[in-house]
Amino acid sequence: MARASDSLVAPRVSPPDLPPRLEHARPSRGADLLAAELDLHGTADLAHASLEQCAIAADADAVDLVGATLIDVELVDARIASLRVRDANLRRVRVTGGRLGTLDLSGARIDELELRGVRIDYLNLGGAKATDVEIADCAIRTLDMPQAELTRVRFADTRTDEVDPRGLRAAHVDLRGLDAGAFLDANSLRGTTLSSFQVQLLAPVLAAGIGIHVLD
Repeated sequence: MARASDSLVAPRVSPPDLPPRLEHARPSRGADLLAAELDLHGTADLAHASLEQCAIAADADAVDLVGATLIDVELVDARIASLRVRDANLRRVRVTGGRLGTLDLSGARIDELELRGVRIDYLNLGGAKATDVEIADCAIRTLDMPQAELTRVRFADTRTDEVDPRGLRAAHVDLRGLDAGAFLDANSLRGTTLSSFQVQLLAPVLAAGIGIHVLD
């Protein structure tokens, strides 16, 4: 019988397909942007906008992408206090470097997302449906993913203080590269892959979850 690690399928993540030349554009609610370059400051409203083959730079207080569609989009070294991408559609999106206070992806539909070298205070994947996600070299203070549906997701060299996986539905989710201070509900980790060391740390919580009393 194959071990879980043998059958684990890695995420299939490719870089955004960006043209060699981008035209500068201004953000606006409901905008339809193609091959555009945006430089965001203050508060930027791009709710329900369509961004395709776009590059985003930002030093902003708040960026609203609620209900937006992002295809082949890249953010590099962005500094945003609140990045709201709730209920959005993402395909081939890459975020590299920078600092995000809140990254709200709750309810989003995600196909190919890469977060690399990003510092995030609060990452919310609650209720998201995400396929092919790579999170590497990130520092995440709080990671929430209740009721999320995750397929082919991998963490590498990433640390977090606290993870809320309640109601998580997982397939090919590799948590071995996630150094987590605490999982709020270890019983919701069904379908994920952990290292033996992680399982040892979770043993008391797992035992309590099935009614085992551990006394020394």
